[in-house]
Amino acid sequence: MLKLDGVSKIYRVGAFGGRELKAVSDVSFEVGEGEVVSLIGESGSGKSTLGRMILRLASVSGGTITLDGRDITSLKDRKGYYRQVQGVFQDPFSCYNPVFRADRVFAMIKEQYFPQAGADEWRKRVEGALESVRLDPGNVLGKYPHQLSGGQLQRMLIARAVLLDIRLLVADEIISMLDASTRIDVLNLLADLRARGLGILFVTHDLSLGNYVSDRTVVLRHGKIVEMGRTDLVFGDPAHPYTRSLLASVPRLHAKWTDALPEDMAEDVPCAYHEAPRESRTRPGLAEVEGNHFVACSGCGASKIKEKA
Repeated sequence: MLKLDGVSKIYRVGAFGGRELKAVSDVSFEVGEGEVVSLIGESGSGKSTLGRMILRLASVSGGTITLDGRDITSLKDRKGYYRQVQGVFQDPFSCYNPVFRADRVFAMIKEQYFPQAGADEWRKRVEGALESVRLDPGNVLGKYPHQLSGGQLQRMLIARAVLLDIRLLVADEIISMLDASTRIDVLNLLADLRARGLGILFVTHDLSLGNYVSDRTVVLRHGKIVEMGRTDLVFGDPAHPYTRSLLASVPRLHAKWTDALPEDMAEDVPCAYHEAPRESRTRPGLAEVEGNHFVACSGCGASKIKEKA
């Protein structure tokens, strides 16, 4: 369905834009129908930049993004594209105009995509969409954003996507501002949508959430993929020192905090990329260490040495 091939993003920074900042570099992965792919990395790793490029909120400096083989980076029919692809963001309050009642979100969808729908038909559609995300229409419609909780506002945004019957949802840190009980409700809702065939790109810095919800995982560092593959393989047998360091930093429920440092990126750890056979390097900068599990060079220095053919 969605495919990123060698995608890069460069910003012009400094006085008069004299310097370049590479936020994303040569990123390639896919999201299929009914699949959840977690995009994981620390702040500044390029996760949200990738999400914004997929949603066409930021331009692409290099590479291609395709939906069913159609390049969307220069697509003129934005309305048709947003009928298939939508995003839900970290701060739900910023997605609503505070002077409009919450149901204005649905009124705008009707104006843009369903102008021929009658009042009764549209009301039933909206109520059905809200009930599908476990919201009572009578408790949310007609209220202003400040009268609703963050969880209610997030679910209303997901209801908007359900109403459009989209194919791909970019969920960018959508539960980081929610309390624990509401988080699990939203995650279970995403699982229900996946069962209906919706593809989801789950952008997060929280590894435990990514492990809980995703089928495949892509780990970013400094705008580059360092490891990706089936979630059980990436989390169960991480091959890159950065991934191991991230996993070691996750707090354990039944363990007290100690002064012990997380596993570091020691230089004497073998580089899985260069340990893998040359023929396994089927993707630029990545080697397949096992079926559907890819890893980049750990920065061992071997990549700077001209290897013998």
